[in-house]
Parts: sequence; C-alpha cells; structure tokens
Amino acid sequence: MVHLRLYMTKLYSVNGGALFLNIGCMIIVSLLEGFGIYMLVPMLAAIGVFVGHSGMPFLSDGLDHFLPFVPKSWLLPGMLMVFVVLLTGQALLQRYQSILNSRIQQRFMRSLRIDVYTSFMKAQWAFYLRQRKSDFSHVMTTELARVSQGTNLLLQLTTAVMFTLIQIALAFWLSPSLTGLVFLSGLGLFVVFRRSIRNAKQLGDRTTELSQVYFAGITDHMNGMKDIKSNLLEAANIHWFRSLTQRMEDNTTQFVRQNATTQFFHRAVAAVFVACVIFISLQWMHVTPEKLIVLILIFSRLWPRFALIQASLEYIMSMISAFESVTKVQQECEAFTDPSLIALASSETRVPSAVVNLSSASERQPLSLRHGIECSHLDYRYEGAAEPALRHINLFIPAREMTAIVGKSGAGKSTMVDVLMGFLRPTGGQITIDGLVLGDELLPQWRQSFGYVSQDPFLFHATVRENLMLADKDASEQQLWEALHFAAADNFVSRLPEGLNTIIGDRGIRLSGGERQRLVLARAILHHPPVLILDEATSALDGEHEAAIQAALERMKGQMTLIVIAHRLSTIRHADQIVVLDQGEVIQQGNYRQLEQEEWGAFSQLLSYQSSVTATP
Repeated sequence: MVHLRLYMTKLYSVNGGALFLNIGCMIIVSLLEGFGIYMLVPMLAAIGVFVGHSGMPFLSDGLDHFLPFVPKSWLLPGMLMVFVVLLTGQALLQRYQSILNSRIQQRFMRSLRIDVYTSFMKAQWAFYLRQRKSDFSHVMTTELARVSQGTNLLLQLTTAVMFTLIQIALAFWLSPSLTGLVFLSGLGLFVVFRRSIRNAKQLGDRTTELSQVYFAGITDHMNGMKDIKSNLLEAANIHWFRSLTQRMEDNTTQFVRQNATTQFFHRAVAAVFVACVIFISLQWMHVTPEKLIVLILIFSRLWPRFALIQASLEYIMSMISAFESVTKVQQECEAFTDPSLIALASSETRVPSAVVNLSSASERQPLSLRHGIECSHLDYRYEGAAEPALRHINLFIPAREMTAIVGKSGAGKSTMVDVLMGFLRPTGGQITIDGLVLGDELLPQWRQSFGYVSQDPFLFHATVRENLMLADKDASEQQLWEALHFAAADNFVSRLPEGLNTIIGDRGIRLSGGERQRLVLARAILHHPPVLILDEATSALDGEHEAAIQAALERMKGQMTLIVIAHRLSTIRHADQIVVLDQGEVIQQGNYRQLEQEEWGAFSQLLSYQSSVTATP
C-alpha cells in the first residue's frame, strides 16, 4: 500500500488539475448514459408503446405537462432527436475524455522516465561498479512499460467506479430494495475474491523477477556470443532459455487463469441475479413493466462493471510490483547522487528542467591547468573490501608534462585514474588542482578539463562523424580530419565506404580493436582538453600505428598534461615522470632512465620480464 500511495501522489503531482477535470468528465458521461437509459421508457410510453409510465419519478410528471402541447406527428421524431442529441453529446465527451486520459498517462510516464533517467545520470560512478547494467535497461523498458499499462488500467478503473456509483444511485432512486440487494451482492463478490488481488500482487512480483533474469541473461549472452561459440555453450544456453521461458509462460498463464476465473464467476452470478431480479420484481414486489425494463438495463450494464473493477484491481496490483522496482532503483541511485550535481533541479516538474541544468553544467568552462595536480596522503577503499585499493599516495603531476603510471595487474592504476578524474571519492587525503581542493564545486569544471580514452573504447551505433562530434558538436570538417590524423585514424576512415558518414555498428563492431581505440582517441582530443588521460589506449595498436601516436603525444608535450597508464613500458620511454604502483602504494618514481638504472627496483623487474617475453620465440 505504501507504493500504491506513492504512485498516486506522483500521478497527482504531475497532472494536478487535469485529474479532477478527467473525473468531472467521467461523472458527466456517466450521468448522460444513465439519463439516456432513464429516458427510454418514458419516451416509449409517450409514443404509445407502453400504456403508461406510472412510477417513473420526475420524467413522468414532466412529460405529462409538456406532451399535450406537442403535435402527435412531432412526438416520434422529437423523441428520437432528443435521444440522438443525448448520445452524440455523450460520445463527444467520451472522445475528449479518452484524449485527456492519454495525455494524463503519457505526461505521467514522460515525467517518470525523465526522473529515473536523471537519477541514473546523477549517480556516482561507484554506484555502477556494484550494479548490473542490464537491470537499468530492464527498468527503463519492461518495467516502465508495465507501469504505463497499469496507469491506463487505473484510469479505466476510475471510469468504471464513477459509472457504477451513478448507476447504483439511479437504480436506488427507482427501487431501493432491489438496488440494495444487488449492491450488497456485488460487495460480497469483492470480499470473496479479495484473495485473488493478493495473489495478483505475488504473481506481479514473480513477473518482475523473471523479467529481470530474462533481460540480464539475454544481455550477457549477446555480449559474450564469441565466448559462447568458442566454448560450445550453445546447447547449455538454449536449455537455460527454454527453462526460463517455461517459467515465464507458467507465471503469465497462472495470472490469466486467475483473472479469467473471477470474470467467469462475476458473469455467472450476473446472469443469476438478473433472473432473480425479474422473478422477485414481478412475483413479489409487483414492479411496473416500464420500471422493470430500466432496472434490467441498469443491472445488465452494472454487473460487467463489477467484473471490470475486479479485473482492473488485479492488473493494477500486479503492476505495483513494476512500480516498486522502478522506485527501488531510483532510490538507490539517489542514495549515490554525485554531490557535485545535487543542486540540480529535480525533473519532477512538468518541464524537464533537470535535463536543462545537466546540459548547462556540462557547458562550464574547463580549468586551465597551470601548475599541476597534487595528491596528499590519498587513500581509497572499495566498499566491502578488506584492503584499500590506494594507500598513502603522495604525488605531484606537473602541468604540460607526461606522467606515466605503471605496475602489475591489480596494483591500483585504474583506481588511481578514476580518483584523479573524480569518478571515485577518496576515503582519505585530498587532491588539489593548482592549489584548489577538488571538491563538489570544482568537480564539474574539472571534468570538462580532461579527455579520457579507456582500454575498452566505447562507440555508439552511429556514423564516424556523429561519434566524433559528441566531443564538440560545432567541430568543422577540417577539425575532424585533424583529430583523425593525430590519432593515426585518417587513413582507415578515408577507406570506409562512406568515409565520415559510415555507420560503424553497435559499439563500433565493424571496426577492429585498434581502429576503435584510434577513433576514441581522436574524439578525446577533438576539443583540445588541458589534460589527456590514456588508460591503456594503445594496447590494441600495431607497432606502426603505436609509433605514430607516440610521436603525436611527444609533440603535444608542453601543450597539455598527459597521464598515461601503460603495461607496455616501451610506450612510455619519453615520459617526463614514471610512477610505479604496487598494492596501491607508490614504490618508485622518476624518469625512464633513472628507474631503468635501479637494478633491483620494481620497474627494472617489469622491464626485464617484458624483455624476456618479447625475446622468447
């Protein structure tokens, strides 16, 4: 019930007065429909189908005073015209209400999507280190789609409830005793089937769980298709998929079976009650025929609404599980909100101001690094880790020079870079940029000040041009080719079928590993960042292209600050400073020649090991 209340609060906060306008339209439409039914018998009586229309409140007396002044030849056309106008007005209002329902639903879903997506964008990098990426995609697609369907059902349920209440009031006006009997019977059915609503919630929880497993499995299998095929795992994965889809089928079938069962009982009881109403009315209560016809029309339309309300409640309760999943992920993201973005407005308003503010934040001017970056007593420990990943780091990275960070696998190199970029917050010590402490206020500007190329380059399913212009949307053709030339990528791009306009596939799958790295490097330097960070950015390059990039980096020394993580020590021969990490600590520091001469140092051992591996035939 907590999530249902939260859902209703969110729905009202987004739509406000539109909800009350929608309810007003529902009331008017239901009144017109009831009025049309109520007028049917008096109109038929007025034109002679019934001998009289006694016992019909309000209209019978009104027509008795009005009809003597109307020529008999006008009675039938006039009555039919009134009926047509009444139903046409009702249809127009229903059309407007349907459009209003859609606006309410879509406005709510748009706001919810923006809220969730904004919480993703504002979460710290540490949050993503502990989550499956497929869970985010699952929430943004499957779960939000279920919430959208549930919102539509909620609006239908509101309409059904309004119609039911008005029809009950009209029937009670005509025959309180019969209406009371029918109403109590309907409530009795809801009490009998209340357990099915609880079961629907449980089945909804199961649907969310199975859907999440399905989405995660498909994502993992598509990402690891080469490994699946190389290890002959196709049969095992097909077996897993068949088992999972069987459980999904059983879960959905169980929900439909339950819903169909309640619908069956509602319809069967409806038939019994209509028969009982007719029998009791004629044999015991002596209800007039014209009133009986109106009551039968009302009750025959009322019972399907009872069934609709029951079905809608079951579907809505199953949907609440999806809303719980959405709010859970959103709350987890908000718990890890990046403090540097915490001042950004929430997107709960009708205008997605958070997106605008995020964009404006990304347009801040970068820092001009004049002196350098200093780490003082820097520590970092991953959540739940027994040992810190970085400990007591004291390091100065001079501006406009090249600093290389080396070490064994697991030494803390990538963690060091993540902390330098502000993706991870130090658990001890501090970082200063030109003497300014890297805190929440400085962080947005600092992130505009560096270009980053990872060892796992990421490219979008778009053209080469579109991927490059993510760094600078105003870049000219000449600037694009200059960046490509710097990254030794101009030759292969010019040979692509459509050059810069060639679509490179999902994650750049149509390119080789080395081509992807060079393209990401070109994108990183397109906006000429003051700091360029390369995390094994040349690991997939051959000797020729690696030498070209090394020469380009050498030319950039003095123009920008270069921070390079490297396993191949030959690529950092010309670095101004080399920092050797081991188990999260700086154990050596100096230039290439100095460290090479320290015979028993860690750098010499790494160099000796790589030399022996290279020399091995």
